[in-house]
Amino acid sequence: MSVEHVERLRVAWVDTDAGGRIHFSNAFRWAELAEVGLMRSLLSLDEWGDFPRRQVHAEFLKVLRFDDEIEVRLRVERVGRTSITYAWTISKDGEPHIVGGHTVVHVGADGRPAELPDRVGAALSA
Repeated sequence: MSVEHVERLRVAWVDTDAGGRIHFSNAFRWAELAEVGLMRSLLSLDEWGDFPRRQVHAEFLKVLRFDDEIEVRLRVERVGRTSITYAWTISKDGEPHIVGGHTVVHVGADGRPAELPDRVGAALSA
């Protein structure tokens, strides 16, 4: 079983365009919010470290609008030596509206890829 986290949110006015539909960039912000929630539930944020994004993708299946209640479900798909890959689904009323994923790479003080701290790898591989 993979490690996962769920955030329940409501689409805010600021998340939408002039037509009341979400701006695409918010899907990534919501996924990142779920990622932080996951890390907060497993580790202290001091242990989390530096994890810039290496790759992000999303497929928009259905329109989300202002005031929609949504669920962001993020799960750990893969834990590598220096990276973590997440898969996520943003749903409304139990139906997927956006599916996507992103990969983060742990970097050291020099900004270069560095091995995941043991505790991070263990927490995400549970």
